[in-house]
Amino acid sequence: MDSQWRENRLYPLLGTVLLLSLLYLNFDDKLSFPTILRLPRMGFVSTNSTHFVVFNGGEQSTMYVNGWNSYWLLQESVWSESRSKVSKMFKRGAQMGLTVCRTWAFSDGHGPNDLQVSPGVFNERVFRALDFVIVEARRHRIRLILSLVNNLNAFGGKAQYVRWAEQTGIDVSLKDDSFFSNPAIKDSYKAYVKAIVTRKNSISGVRYCDEPAIFAWELMNEPRCASNSSAPLLQAWINEMATFIKGLDKKHLVTVGLEGFYSLNTTEELDVNPGKWAASLGSDFVQNSAIKDIDFASVHTYPDSWIPNTNLEGKAKFLSQWMDSHVRDGDTVLRKPVLFTEVGSARHATKEGVNDIDRLLKAVYDRIYESAKRGQAGAGALIWQLLVEGVEEYSDQYSFVPWNHPSTYKLIKEQSSRLRNLTLEHKMG
Repeated sequence: MDSQWRENRLYPLLGTVLLLSLLYLNFDDKLSFPTILRLPRMGFVSTNSTHFVVFNGGEQSTMYVNGWNSYWLLQESVWSESRSKVSKMFKRGAQMGLTVCRTWAFSDGHGPNDLQVSPGVFNERVFRALDFVIVEARRHRIRLILSLVNNLNAFGGKAQYVRWAEQTGIDVSLKDDSFFSNPAIKDSYKAYVKAIVTRKNSISGVRYCDEPAIFAWELMNEPRCASNSSAPLLQAWINEMATFIKGLDKKHLVTVGLEGFYSLNTTEELDVNPGKWAASLGSDFVQNSAIKDIDFASVHTYPDSWIPNTNLEGKAKFLSQWMDSHVRDGDTVLRKPVLFTEVGSARHATKEGVNDIDRLLKAVYDRIYESAKRGQAGAGALIWQLLVEGVEEYSDQYSFVPWNHPSTYKLIKEQSSRLRNLTLEHKMG
């Protein structure tokens, strides 16, 4: 009886499982059926006033973020032969204790590897690449901040939406700022957002809106206006789009994607900006972040490019004032967490042999740690940006392979460790 069962049932079943496994490993970018996966359980992230919190099995714990940016994950996941680089980035990120990765969930244009090839028309092969990114993140217990469009022209951006509108005869008299005001362009963006948020992952079978490995949706990477007179249009756009996403997805956080510049409306903080130019870009950290459906404030910091003619001490002083001002606004004005979602610094060795990036990164990490210890709004920082070997084409002056730079690698791991210990202390308290 047992022998007959094995012959008739068990062996064919094992053969089928083996065949499916081989197909997935070798041709997963061409398959359309879901693969059965055993993924770790993760709680959704929420906010409690100025803190991030995670709910696991009815238990709430405070979450402090040590994370990174790798915008290239979608591009490297399009083809199965390069997906190992994405897996390696998540694996090594987890080994450093990093918990959140920010990456692009967009690629707008007519290229063979673009996600959205025209308004509302998607390349399913590329969409499956995004599915892979999300599954790999969850497999390594990494949460993702997914940015939904670029202010810059790289990977299409808002300029691509405007071009698409022009091609259909729509009047775009405000040029790129029409992205924030033209009803047809706004509808195109909403259609894209809806397709992303309601997407059912072809690998895991989980809809993105139900995926706990997604930390937050980011409306736009570094929104700016061509004219400061368009500032009210940007404010209205943020309000409309944040409300739209919340109507589709009540489980995930939403942020803007701001650089953190203060506008002329916040005159008492203008001197915190890196220069007068920063107040002329149409964005306003306080006003934009105060919108009801924006769950946390985002800030970037690039002292090397923002104040290039300043010495290291001057850059460190700017960084201290920049962070203090935004954390204070999170505490007293916004009553929301503040996440420094891009922290970039170039690698220049000083006479003492210490890299600028280590000095400035330590200053950022120390300020986040002190904020967390005091229960303030500074909730974490994400370094820009980390690479693995073989993806150098995505590099800029702030990009590096962390394990090739032992001192920086050590800094990152130490920050992860002390934030983790702080979380445990709060739990026991």
